[in-house]
Amino acid sequence: MLAGVMIPARNMPTMISGNRNVSGFGTSLLVQPSNMMEGQLHPLESESEIGRMRDDELDSTTKSGSENHEAASGDDQNPRPNKKKRYHRHTQHQIQEMEAFFKECPHPDDKQRKELGRELGLEPLQVKFWFQNKRTQMKTQHERHENTQLRTENEKLRADNMRYREALSTASCPNCGGPTAVGQMSFDEHHLRLENARLREEIDRISAIAAKYVGKPVVSYPLLSSPMTPRPFEFGAQPGTGDMYGAGDLLRSISSPSEADKPIIIELAVAAMEELVRMAQMGEPLWMTSLDGTTYVLNEEEYIRTFPRGIGPKPTGFKCEASRGTALVIMNHINLVEILMDVNQWSTVFSGIVSKASTLDVLSTGIAGNYNGALQVMAAEFQVLSPLVPTRESYYVRYCKQHAEGTWAVVDASLDNIRPSPTARCRRRPSGCLIQEMPNGYSKVTWVEHVEVDDSGVHSLYKQLVSSGHAFGAQRWIATLDRQCERLASVMATNVPTGDVGVITNQDGRKSMLKLAERMVMSFCAGVSASTAHTWTTLSGTGADDVRVMTRKSVDDPGRPPGIVLSAATSFWLPVSPKRVFDFLRDENSRSEWDILSNGGVVQEMAHIANGRDTGNCVSLLRVNSANSSQSNMLILQESCADPTASFVIYAPVDIVAMNVVLNGGDPDYVALLPSGFAILPDGSTITATTSSAGGGIDTDAAGSSGGSLLTVAFQILVDSVPTAKLSLGSVATVNNLIACTVERIKASLSCENA
Repeated sequence: MLAGVMIPARNMPTMISGNRNVSGFGTSLLVQPSNMMEGQLHPLESESEIGRMRDDELDSTTKSGSENHEAASGDDQNPRPNKKKRYHRHTQHQIQEMEAFFKECPHPDDKQRKELGRELGLEPLQVKFWFQNKRTQMKTQHERHENTQLRTENEKLRADNMRYREALSTASCPNCGGPTAVGQMSFDEHHLRLENARLREEIDRISAIAAKYVGKPVVSYPLLSSPMTPRPFEFGAQPGTGDMYGAGDLLRSISSPSEADKPIIIELAVAAMEELVRMAQMGEPLWMTSLDGTTYVLNEEEYIRTFPRGIGPKPTGFKCEASRGTALVIMNHINLVEILMDVNQWSTVFSGIVSKASTLDVLSTGIAGNYNGALQVMAAEFQVLSPLVPTRESYYVRYCKQHAEGTWAVVDASLDNIRPSPTARCRRRPSGCLIQEMPNGYSKVTWVEHVEVDDSGVHSLYKQLVSSGHAFGAQRWIATLDRQCERLASVMATNVPTGDVGVITNQDGRKSMLKLAERMVMSFCAGVSASTAHTWTTLSGTGADDVRVMTRKSVDDPGRPPGIVLSAATSFWLPVSPKRVFDFLRDENSRSEWDILSNGGVVQEMAHIANGRDTGNCVSLLRVNSANSSQSNMLILQESCADPTASFVIYAPVDIVAMNVVLNGGDPDYVALLPSGFAILPDGSTITATTSSAGGGIDTDAAGSSGGSLLTVAFQILVDSVPTAKLSLGSVATVNNLIACTVERIKASLSCENA
């Protein structure tokens, strides 16, 4: 016989027919004893035992090796293959004991097998083969798991390989346009090609997501359901927040985009996102440092070279305003993204800048249960709190994307090139913010504002402030965001000191009072500027060109007293720093110097809630103890807040009974308010940049402590409780005299102090 040639056993067919299961036979070969004579040394080697062992072995593959045969298989030694097989199953106790022993020692020696068999009433050989089958089963399961992992990895590698092959096959020579190899391209060219391929993939992905929503009717906001669990207190909780109250000539004509426009909008959003991220991260020569080293100035020529695509050349007569600011804010990155992508919360947080906002269409709600990939078409109007500065209307797309773990970006880009309008006076180039997660619940926010605007309608008082970019620039946005994050953190604070007099420690009462103050501030901001966001009518015959008087009827609004409401607003310059003006107006001890309605009474602070690092940032409840004892005492709700770019002191008379309900945690939405107050801005002569302070936020003392101030005074007064009544000229004259007298008192008091 030739060496290495194996003669098949003559009784091989008998082996197969005896079991009638080829797979079971193959498995039994794995558990043959190493000494082939062992099968002849034990009397247990009967054909019934062998058949039973095979079937037990098959059971063991489905029952975790808990049942086994008693001896080795070997059909070649079976003289009577057709005899009925006798089965034997291990008891539950035997199985549990062997399973426990296997965990400790999967390879027992002869002594251990004999001892275990004696304890369990089994033969050592039965124990031996039970352990062999158990090891075989464990090995098979492990190999199956490894195969699954390798198969998944192989599929991923195949996908990567196909992507690289496609990129290589489409590579072309930059000189002749013909095909070329990767090695013939520079590293930068190759990187740009890969980047373009990635952007094309992103456009395709967003287009696929948007396809689900194309053709659906536009419904009233909120369209985006919040992917996060609602917080106990959040911005924009009031009904009507962020609605399109009115519309200017531009925004009135805007509707949701057509089907043909949507692919163009998606492509524009992806390109705008790429531009925003690069502008947020690049330094010189794109951003040049100012002479004082505190601000960044955009190099327009370098911008055009760096971003040649964009939304087209600057319109004739328009000016470029570009700015960038960075701050560390006390809010996690996920909540920041939620605020920016929810039009209600966004317009509430930035109520001093956004006079109205609306979501016209949602092309994508994002993926994976968050706002990654969310895409929406919006219209908004931006304001400065003064009747002397025209508002800026904008029609744009907003796109949110997660760039890495803990890093998000939200970008806006105008859609005026898709739907041009001759009345448009403002165009937003890619603007927005880059948000990076920081330790301890903080976030680093880099804000970029880049607009082209016709500012010819701005009053000369505000010309310098607006042209500097600080009225609508990045510093204004990021300072507002930082202050509002502090405000929300104070609402959620639980470690409120109980020893201070007047501090509200009741958590529900704090939330209700701050919610009421938030609505008061929003109502004030909506009626101060030259916004078209309300339906107020300017009256003639006011007697003063610099005082803006408007009227409207309040009906079925639980948050306002019913009747005819008259509003008057004016702006003027003061040769006093904004910080000094703010401290004077917010101090209850100096209130009698300018507040005619206090009738010379003593003003006392009953309660307050601090809502920021600065001591001036707080919500207060004031009592006016009138000098006339026959007159009932009056309560005033006041919020004062300041940041490096603006300050506000806003107040409203409130009912004593209603405030008791609020302080006990009651619903503040039904407390009627008519807010009045002041908006204080720097005059632009000395602008100190927004800087990060050691505490991680914005240094409020770094700005507003020098230069002059631009002060806007606004009053709202109920002149008749009957909405259908006619407004008398006497009421108009009274309100006009009230605001004029207040202005003179403020000028006189601050001039004396300044002198």
